[in-house]
Amino acid sequence: MTRALFIIDVQNDFTEGGALGVDGGTAVATHLTSYLERAADSYSLVIASRDWHSPDGDNGGHFARIGEEPDFLDTWPVHCVAGTPGADYHPALDQSHITLHVKKGQGEPAYSIFDGLVDGGASDGATITDVLESHGVTEVDVAGIATDYCVRASVLDAVEHGRHVRVFTDLIAGVARETSDAALAEMGHAGAVLVGSDAD
Repeated sequence: MTRALFIIDVQNDFTEGGALGVDGGTAVATHLTSYLERAADSYSLVIASRDWHSPDGDNGGHFARIGEEPDFLDTWPVHCVAGTPGADYHPALDQSHITLHVKKGQGEPAYSIFDGLVDGGASDGATITDVLESHGVTEVDVAGIATDYCVRASVLDAVEHGRHVRVFTDLIAGVARETSDAALAEMGHAGAVLVGSDAD
């Protein structure tokens, strides 16, 4: 097999009730678990990313400074701080099928899974590019949160790195309809294929 699944940032802080919760985030976690139950064996790798921000400082300007309002473009409220419940995977996401975990944004802004490093195991500290190349992965499917930010960045990077990319439109959730629609159009224009998870 030469296909990997990227699960992008299905974390408590990005689902309903979290610091940056999006509508539909819990549903993404639940439906991803159902999808993995039937499809995990079709992937050579299932790679899940998490924002994992430092509790100290503003993480390279990613967090709005104390006393300043976030602009929700470059600066954000405090979220997904390392070791806090907000940084944990949503409990509805079954982690048993995940083969590699990636932490990103450790002290700096990071949106794409390609900005992170593998956490744990034989590949500890490796980049996603290294992992995909070492496993001969040519195709990548993408699901997760948020469509208009970290999913978008991860998809565009995967395409740029020469992978054939599919985005599962029923397994993503975005911050806003307008920006999510624009992100999907951008991903499609870049070469990603927009499909449902039942496409196979």
